[in-house]
Amino acid sequence: MNRHSLLIPLTVAATVVGLSTPARAEDLVHLQQLMNTRECSGCDLFNAGLVNSNLSGVDLSGADLRDANLNRANLRGANLQGANLRGAVLSYADLTDTDLRGADLTGADLREAYFTNSNMTGAILTNAFLVGAVNLPESVITADMLYSWGLTETQRGNYSGSIDYYNRVLAMDPDYTNAILARGISRYRLADMEGALTDAATAEQMYVAENNVAGQESALQLSTMVALYEQASEREYDAGQPNFLNFVSSLSTMVLRFLLR
Repeated sequence: MNRHSLLIPLTVAATVVGLSTPARAEDLVHLQQLMNTRECSGCDLFNAGLVNSNLSGVDLSGADLRDANLNRANLRGANLQGANLRGAVLSYADLTDTDLRGADLTGADLREAYFTNSNMTGAILTNAFLVGAVNLPESVITADMLYSWGLTETQRGNYSGSIDYYNRVLAMDPDYTNAILARGISRYRLADMEGALTDAATAEQMYVAENNVAGQESALQLSTMVALYEQASEREYDAGQPNFLNFVSSLSTMVLRFLLR
């Protein structure tokens, strides 16, 4: 996009960008600077509305973008090094080739954002929402993140997808007991009773070693769920009748509640 296409009057810029609160004079000056020059290092853009904005290649290094709304913004190749993006909305934003070194993304909404080839060295991602983020650099992904994404997919009913996340957790940290139990629930939901029972037994042993009584009870509940279905099958019992389903569903809910604590 030609840089001159962003040369728009100040009043129009304020309307298009849509500041969500009345702007201070210095905010508008910085906003106009961004629109006119595409360079706004250290600018004050706190709480600015930049939804769907084409900000490819802009220099916003060190800028204050706290609580800014950058939903679906095009930030390809942008310089956001050291920027303050605490609480910013960047869902579905294109952050391909973006420089995010040292950026503070605490509590930022990064769901479904694209991170292909982005540089996130030293970026702070505490409590950031990253479910569905695409091509997030492996260097910033933690076992806790993967586990959280797995639980989200379990709640959505995407059990195969959740198992993929739990497997990645366990590849990173084989002692992540909750991931084993959570995978067992997803396997159970997919009617993989053998896999579910194996995960339940493994998790129970690990919870015993950790002296985690609540975990032991939850693992036992999963084992009970598997056993009930196996008994129902052997006796040609109607596993679809309401009382049976309600009982098993309550057990499943109890196990998932433990994992979501």
